[in-house]
Amino acid sequence: MTDYGHDLLFGAFVTPTAQPVHHAVDLAVTADRAGLDLVTFQDHPYQPRFHDTWTLLSYAAARTERIHLSGNVLNLPLRQPAVLARSAASLDLLSGGRFELGIGAGGFWDAIEAMGGRRLSPGQAVDALEEAIHVIREVWAADRPGGIRVDGTYYRVQGAKRGPAPAHDVKVWIGAYKPRMLRLTGRVADGWLPTLQYLSGGPADLTAMNAHIDEGAVAAGRDPAGVRRLLNIGGRFATNGRALLDGPPEQWAEDLAGLALEYGVSAFILAADDPATLELFAAEVAPATRELVAEERARASR
Repeated sequence: MTDYGHDLLFGAFVTPTAQPVHHAVDLAVTADRAGLDLVTFQDHPYQPRFHDTWTLLSYAAARTERIHLSGNVLNLPLRQPAVLARSAASLDLLSGGRFELGIGAGGFWDAIEAMGGRRLSPGQAVDALEEAIHVIREVWAADRPGGIRVDGTYYRVQGAKRGPAPAHDVKVWIGAYKPRMLRLTGRVADGWLPTLQYLSGGPADLTAMNAHIDEGAVAAGRDPAGVRRLLNIGGRFATNGRALLDGPPEQWAEDLAGLALEYGVSAFILAADDPATLELFAAEVAPATRELVAEERARASR
């Protein structure tokens, strides 16, 4: 049983569909008004049926008031890290500190290459991501003296000026599944952002994956609890329960509380493009899950 003790977050994973043109933005507004903590959008710049995710994030930030926003996850091979760092800081400043940086190493290499990106092997992609995160944090470190110098294999920055600094401590969340990427997450990231449906063994896979993250954190002298475990989820609301996240809201709350207490997940991001589903998730599932987890944590601390 692993509970890293983070406050629970609840969010939406919205498809950035280009038609109807405002649908994704309207869902972000719905999530904001419903009281969710986070709205996220996948990032596939080679997909013509989708809005450009960075443009969408910016527009959605301007249309919302309190909700945090993130890519889920941003496509690093098609987004140069020094420019991405300044874009992220600018959006965080303009939104009043509401942006978080979900980022991935890339995966659909034929499509990435077709858009002008460089094809990398899995090992190269891990190394490139680590260099990119270093570049991004150097750009954000506006109070350090001197220019930025990163002499990496994949990214070189030679004397670029620092800044602007974000409005708040922007969290870097990595989408990762393989052991080496998971250990990288433990070493350098603030959070881990996988998708439940991609885990072949279901939630049980989280145990071994958490262990790799913890190993990376300890090797870097970090507390494993400093890495938030987020999870993209999907499911169905129904009158009678049939399976994990397939049943009434009270069953969803029990399922999510179990994931929090057993596997350390502290942020649940629901893939849904229906306003009523997001409103139900916010109004009934989120508070009930928080209550169950708080009760169990209080019982365990006695």
